[in-house]
Amino acid sequence: MSKHHHHPEAERRASIVRVRKVAGQLAAIERMLDEDRDCAEILTQLVSARRGLKSLAEKLIHSHVHHCIEEAHSPAEGQRKLRELITVLERYVE
Repeated sequence: MSKHHHHPEAERRASIVRVRKVAGQLAAIERMLDEDRDCAEILTQLVSARRGLKSLAEKLIHSHVHHCIEEAHSPAEGQRKLRELITVLERYVE
């Protein structure tokens, strides 16, 4: 199910930059594994990639609350979007 809505352009671009940075980190991790690099170096990169994903998730959660829930067209739509967020957050913290 595809849902389309518009996020502020600056936030959208910043999210894309974050995704590309994490993708670059994952590619570097793959190369490091292929080169049989030191475990500590690989783990350091994994921690950085995980932090990047966590940061992106936090930004998207914040954006969702402010742009999708607070600016919903009706209270019912706001409640629906809030329930969706709660469902996703329950998976996120597992």
